[in-house]
Amino acid sequence: MGVEQVTDTSEMMKQLTAYIAAKVLKGKSVEITEDTPLVSSGLIDSFALIDIFLELQRITERKVPASKVQAKDMDTVRLMFALAERFGKPAKS
Repeated sequence: MGVEQVTDTSEMMKQLTAYIAAKVLKGKSVEITEDTPLVSSGLIDSFALIDIFLELQRITERKVPASKVQAKDMDTVRLMFALAERFGKPAKS
């Protein structure tokens, strides 16, 4: 079961990374990974963070209280998933 969870998280990270590349960076020739600094490097702005945060919640099926979100927690895809794991509650269907 542990391996299954890792695979799921890895796949979810790939989904979010692809979303950021396609919808936020819109074809800019920047290769991003789970550990690419997004905010601190200036690749994305605070408006884009809102879209990414909503997509993170959709992909993880977790509701994260906005009061728990800090910019440093949204700098990389890996940090975003750690945030969702730490503070997210299962989304109601």
